[in-house]
Amino acid sequence: MIWEKASAKINLTLDVVGKRDDGYHQVEMIMTMIDLADRISFEKIDEDDIILESNSGIVPNDEKNLIYKAASLLKSRFHIKQGIRIYLEKNIPVAAGLAGGSSDAAATFRGLNRVWQLALSDEQLMELGAEIGSDVPFCIKGGTALAMGRGEKIKMLDPIPAGWVVLAKLPISVSTKDIYQNLRYKEITKHPQTDKMIQALKTNDFRLIQNLLANVLEEVTFSLYPEVNYLHHEMKQFAENGVLMSGSGPTVYALVDKESKVNRIYNGLKGFCKQVYVVRLIGTPLDNSVQ
Repeated sequence: MIWEKASAKINLTLDVVGKRDDGYHQVEMIMTMIDLADRISFEKIDEDDIILESNSGIVPNDEKNLIYKAASLLKSRFHIKQGIRIYLEKNIPVAAGLAGGSSDAAATFRGLNRVWQLALSDEQLMELGAEIGSDVPFCIKGGTALAMGRGEKIKMLDPIPAGWVVLAKLPISVSTKDIYQNLRYKEITKHPQTDKMIQALKTNDFRLIQNLLANVLEEVTFSLYPEVNYLHHEMKQFAENGVLMSGSGPTVYALVDKESKVNRIYNGLKGFCKQVYVVRLIGTPLDNSVQ
């Protein structure tokens, strides 16, 4: 049996710059990973089957789950006759804008690459990942990166400086599809300063990174879910700066450079939000070399 860690991501920037012929939006977004993670185990079985089990009563255990899709894709593409039992220990909130499902799929690609000794490179795994989800290629590589296209084209960036993230998720789910369908991208007047954020990462300027956080989906999510807008407002009261909604929401986070500030933000939010997490930033790419 082997284990893989599936870390969540947050967006530092999220911009929509056009609409593609395939119906997807053309995005430019800078993402980085955080130390809030699911754990996934992989064990060979005699039956030629994929068995997915979980400690979560929310996520499906069949082909609707991206873990199952990733395992099925590898199995069919490389004509694997070996069965596999996969167990998901779910810690990342579901439908939260943190790419939990995509990261699970990425961990499945990495894990089964080892179990089935496929010797696939990161680039090959990322190509396969793009077939089942836009965020999967980034989650395979990890670190800090600029994602383009529909999110599947990845350019690695300088790692984000060490720091903390305080995340708060309300007990609601937000459909990414609904948010994008309600986005009037041609009417966006204030776009994230993506190039400046890349430069801030290069110069290790944590304060500038905080000030450049931006997400064009906030306005849409806030209008459809006023409670997310309220959460964002309250977090800004405690954190003062460095606050952003991740992805399409509903998770809102504060980027914090000093540990002394973390407890104040955490305690302030716990008064009205049950799901609050304090985690570290993971700025560097994963080592996916097969031992």
